[in-house]
Amino acid sequence: MAEQSWDVVVVGSGAAGLMACLELPHHLRVLLLSKDQDPPGDARTNPRSASRWAQGGIAAVTRPNDSFTSHVIDTLRAGAGLCDRAAVERLVHEAPVCVERLLQLGMAFDRDGDGLSTTLEAAHSHRRVLHAQDRTGGALVDALEREVQRRPQLEQRKGVLALQLWVEHGRCVGLQVLDGDRIHWLGARAVVLATGGGGHLFAHTTNPNLASGDGVVMAWQAGAVVRDLEFVQFHPTALMLPGAPHFLISEAVRGEGARLVDAHGASPVAGLPGGDLAPRDAVSRALARRMASLGVDHLWLDLRPVGVARLEQQFPTILGRCRDLGLDPTSAPIPVAPAAHYWMGGVWTDLEAATSLPGLYAVGEVACTGVHGANRLASNSLMECLVFARQLREIRLSAGAAPTLPDQPPADPPLKSLDLPSQASLEAKISALRELCWQVAGVERSPHALAPALLQVRRQRQELEASPAWRQLQALKPGPSLPLPTAIVPALKRLQECHQRLVLAGLLMEAALFRQESRGGHHRTDAPAAQPFWQRHTDQRRDHPPSTARVLI
Repeated sequence: MAEQSWDVVVVGSGAAGLMACLELPHHLRVLLLSKDQDPPGDARTNPRSASRWAQGGIAAVTRPNDSFTSHVIDTLRAGAGLCDRAAVERLVHEAPVCVERLLQLGMAFDRDGDGLSTTLEAAHSHRRVLHAQDRTGGALVDALEREVQRRPQLEQRKGVLALQLWVEHGRCVGLQVLDGDRIHWLGARAVVLATGGGGHLFAHTTNPNLASGDGVVMAWQAGAVVRDLEFVQFHPTALMLPGAPHFLISEAVRGEGARLVDAHGASPVAGLPGGDLAPRDAVSRALARRMASLGVDHLWLDLRPVGVARLEQQFPTILGRCRDLGLDPTSAPIPVAPAAHYWMGGVWTDLEAATSLPGLYAVGEVACTGVHGANRLASNSLMECLVFARQLREIRLSAGAAPTLPDQPPADPPLKSLDLPSQASLEAKISALRELCWQVAGVERSPHALAPALLQVRRQRQELEASPAWRQLQALKPGPSLPLPTAIVPALKRLQECHQRLVLAGLLMEAALFRQESRGGHHRTDAPAAQPFWQRHTDQRRDHPPSTARVLI
């Protein structure tokens, strides 16, 4: 990595990061980083970013019988009182413009005659969800990647792991990264986090393993405010087969007629307003309770009411994945259960995607824009990536050039020998942490489980931070790139990941303990109702106790 100074560094190459690169003024020198390498085989069958995994679609008002007002009302209702109205208005009103931009970029939306085909998803009052069969996220990323390759003044580097943000005098001026077997400091006039969410913190999740919440943790460690981290959306219908990934079964199939049933053929959601298309948090809780009452680890989703022809046409990816696992959804129901899917909380941003730390921006699931509130409306998230990346056209950069680094290496090169834990031990800790988060901070939560778990997580984090290896890494100051023994790099990456997951788990549990009510994606068994005085955001900042902030309605 020869260049060490840029106008803007974008971290993350999913939909949010790619769109950010396209929207940033083209005279700026931009570096796009992603921690994943190109996956083996076809990216459509082996996706690494959560954007590529998105099936259902992109929400936008495109039909004459729909309206901006209706989309706003649906979003506010799903958000359970915690949406910031100005953010919702911006999303809804700019969504059609973003759809036009995608069409110009060659996005292959499904068609209905001369117009765009739309489908219905949970808690929408109109058919406004645009789709590309059942791989909308993959089609979106394909279109954005093609255009990004043509952007001037852009360099893309893959397999580069962001370690921490570089802050001087209260401003983000770059970041520290691990590239191969060297640690670099990269100066930048601005850093844009587009690192995605943290759903892989949970043992049961629809997210790829890269969704570890690293951007949220880096921002919090640098002093930025993070908001509403207790609100996690658990998708009700993840495929549940022993030893198989928890592949998402889009709720678009329920919009087309699929139905949830238990082993006796009874509906577990019959008592919910909206039934199978009730908000996701309500459906997930209904499924979890029915599973508990029956003593089973899954229920069933019957796709047969959709019809074979429509299933083959609109949901080929779902059918293909099920058939690969020995299931045939056209002839029998398939096993499903709730799984962590989307994190409504994240790094707080304003309407221009700026965080509370000058020089730092955030776009996509890593950000908390105020759009989703306590519960995301289906298919608003991909559009949120596009709309808030669009705000970076007006990015406010620091005056002058990015900071420069010392020319001379230190007299005694550090990191000659790091005594790191084994990869196996770190992976075991990560696995145990994922199980703990699912047990105590999953679909239903209680203070009796959260409080001791939080103490346990904080103790483990303190032990890691007290280790000589961690102290040596944290003592590094901005300067020339530093070589590492190649043999220690895999364990170093696992150590970094383990620490970030411990920090994020602690923030999640702290926020879940702090909010003593149930609302949206946060359900406390000891306080099962929403309380008017809790209609406020939860803010967390390093070295400060949790606090609340008013909802901008």
